[in-house]
Parts: sequence; C-alpha cells; structure tokens
Amino acid sequence: MEPKVYLDYTQKQLDDAYNQRLWAPNAQEVIDGYATDSAAVRAKFPPRTFRYGPSADETLDWFAPVRGGAGAPIMVFIHGGAWRSLTKEDSEAAAPTFIENGAHYVALNFAVIPKVRLPDMAEQCRRALLWVRENAQRLGGDPEKLYVSGHSSGGHLAGVMVTTDWTALGAPATLLKGGLCASGSYDLEPVMLSARSSYVKLSEGEKLALSPIRHVDRVRCPVTVAYGSLETPEFQRQSRAFAAALKADSKFPSELIVLEGVNHFEVAVTMNRPDGVLGRAALKLMGLKAG
Repeated sequence: MEPKVYLDYTQKQLDDAYNQRLWAPNAQEVIDGYATDSAAVRAKFPPRTFRYGPSADETLDWFAPVRGGAGAPIMVFIHGGAWRSLTKEDSEAAAPTFIENGAHYVALNFAVIPKVRLPDMAEQCRRALLWVRENAQRLGGDPEKLYVSGHSSGGHLAGVMVTTDWTALGAPATLLKGGLCASGSYDLEPVMLSARSSYVKLSEGEKLALSPIRHVDRVRCPVTVAYGSLETPEFQRQSRAFAAALKADSKFPSELIVLEGVNHFEVAVTMNRPDGVLGRAALKLMGLKAG
C-alpha cells in the first residue's frame, strides 16, 4: 500500500486533488472564454489603465460606473491562474456586473511565477489596494468603500488580503470593507506537499504567513467564501475549512456558498452577470442590487 502524505491522500491522490484540469474536461474552453469575453467588455467599456507600482507588471484597469459613480464603492478583482498564468485581460468580463449597478470595477495585474515568487505577488496585490485607496477619490470612487475578490489562486490572494494587518503598512485596519474568496487554497501546507511545490517555493515562515486560515483573527470585514461542487475534493475541503474558521474565530459576518453542478473554471464565469451566483454574492457584499 502507498503511504499517506496528507490526511488520507497518497502522493498521487494529493497531486490529483490540486490539479483542477483532471476534474474539468472543458477547462481550456472556459479559460479561452475568459480572454474572449473580457476583450468584448473592453471594446464596449474602455477602461483607464494605471501603474500602481515600480515594475511593468504592476498595472490595473479601472472601469467606472456607466451612470454617475461619484463616491461609488470599488471592487478590485485578483485573477487566478495557479499563481503562474493569466493577466488582468482575462478577468474583465465581470466589469458590467459592477459598472452597470453603481460600482467601480478594477482588474488587477501583477507579476507571476517564475518572474517573481508568491510572497512578491502578495506584496504587489497589497501595494495595488493601497494605491486604489489613495487614488479612489480623484477617480470617482469612495476610498472608504473598498472591496476585494478573487478566483482560484486569486481567491487565495484575496484571502491573504482580508487577513493582512493593514496598520503595519500605514493604512487603516478596516481598509477593506468586504472580501469574496472563490475557489482558493487557504492553507498552503497540503499545497506544498503536492506537485505544485515543483514551482511554488516557500520557506516554512512564508508558508504560514501566506495561509489565510492561520490569520482569521486579523479579518476586519465580512467575507464570502465560494466553491463549485465539481471542484477537486481538496479545493472543496479548503473552502469549507476556511469558512468554518471564519465562523469560529472572526468577529465579522461570513458566508459559504456552494455552486452546485459547477466546476472550478466555471465558477469565475458566474461573476460575469449580476444574476450569476458570484455576481449576486459580490453585489450583496457591497450592499448593491442589480437593476
């Protein structure tokens, strides 16, 4: 019998449990749709592009509300791609859900592995959120109504953002007013025991620091966790565990949403419409209604 390397998983079982493509036969088709649908949105609603940090990858696309917008809330989205692929240009199809319902939408770009390491990616995302807050008012948004969301590895990074001690960076502890973490990994211990450790290199301290489930005491806003019922067993378990930790140890409201009959890659698409599962969840988090 093969030895167990984590919980009841053998090495192959654990590797498979962190390989979403094995569980989603339409993965490439859906991923290709991210770019196609986002391009169509950019053509209809051209965003403004800004640099928020020193490197060429540290840019963001800002979509303003189609009507009014002064003092409107802001949703910043962190794209997925297993920490090593995709860009902001793959995550802009969701913009209409927000800009047609009274909010700003910001698609975040950042460097990915192997150009940078995962701790660098987290620092870039933090730098971007600080930039958005500092520039929100001049761009028509409300700096006191800043929200973050993300899917897949972006869901993990969104989890890192909601568990960040913002006061250590000179910002208010309540910098974020809400977070939506979809289909992420929130404990990097099993991730680093899987085949993903072939390209994600972390020290023990970094692994702990970047595991949101270990820092729920830092959460200062409501958090919604979501996953699809057709995702791998580990991604489902990770989401349930993070949601349970939030319920037990955070003083702020939290919600767990299960998207029935939806695989990992399809989860993100449900933010592209205000009546999609993630679209509804995000607008609810922001106190907005479609219309």
